[in-house]
Amino acid sequence: MDSHSNELGMRTTSVASETASVGFLLIPNFSMIAFSTAVEPIRIANRLSGTPLYSWTVVSKDGWPVRASNGIGVNVDRSMEDLKRDYPNTKLFDILVVCAGLGVERYRDDETFAWLRRIERQGTKIGAVCTGAYVLARAKLLDGYRCAIHWENLPGFTETFPDIAVSADLFEVDRNRLTSSGGTAALDMMLHLISVDHGSKLATAVSEQCLLDRMRSPHDRQRLPLRARLGIHNPTLISAIEMMEANIAEPLAQDELARFVGLSRRQLERLFRKHLGRSPGQYYMELRLDRARHLLYQSEMPIVDVALASGFVSASHFSKCYRQMYGRSPRDERVTADA
Repeated sequence: MDSHSNELGMRTTSVASETASVGFLLIPNFSMIAFSTAVEPIRIANRLSGTPLYSWTVVSKDGWPVRASNGIGVNVDRSMEDLKRDYPNTKLFDILVVCAGLGVERYRDDETFAWLRRIERQGTKIGAVCTGAYVLARAKLLDGYRCAIHWENLPGFTETFPDIAVSADLFEVDRNRLTSSGGTAALDMMLHLISVDHGSKLATAVSEQCLLDRMRSPHDRQRLPLRARLGIHNPTLISAIEMMEANIAEPLAQDELARFVGLSRRQLERLFRKHLGRSPGQYYMELRLDRARHLLYQSEMPIVDVALASGFVSASHFSKCYRQMYGRSPRDERVTADA
């Protein structure tokens, strides 16, 4: 076998059979950033190694270009039907990654689901970026597996698929399932894949080409810490907000919250008004209504169930508070989401 030195100064062997084939299935309104950051690391790995370590094929259901959520259409290489017809008994990919984005909660396509199950039966590793975990869950390919999804979609996914173990980690690798949470987390997942396949030296070099200051682990935060997100540094206030965020469906009474952080109710009130310009009750209500809004957009839960999941015991009270916050009723909000 022929070997040569690559850009990293390592000896590599050029053997076509060692090339891992990766498929990218584009779902309409997919996230361009997640798709791009999944493809680019393997392209860079090929260049740095001087060897075709990876090949990739972009697939759509019908073979036509697919429009991303930013409105840009992306050409594809093959259709699902072409691949099924031309290679009926061939393992097509070593890895297939489903790329999804906005509106995936309402995506229903039994042909796509069946095709994914067929690919999985061939021994292919199945992955997803951004909200692609919804597609895998609908296809029954996440039963018994852990997965990751974008933090914004986490409440809706949990309510829709209560039996699937979903996390707010950057990405999850559970046996032959790879899922990333969205945005640049796809890059982290692919760097992990490169490291497993070809060593940490190559993965680090790819990371440096992408101008990353470090390689993030699967369990790094998706979101900025509260102190950075809100621009506050008071540890007592941060503890109080963390307790609020952890208790949305069953809100804590203000006296209970104050006792937890070691303050009187009046002291807690002053703390919130000083740093956030509103009372603890107002801030808590905003958190709950924000959760409700995500559920209206990202799930098909009945509105009364959305109310309960957001800590309201009365649908009428929920509707009144929601209208005061967003200027329209929960029902009107859902109509907008479905449009």
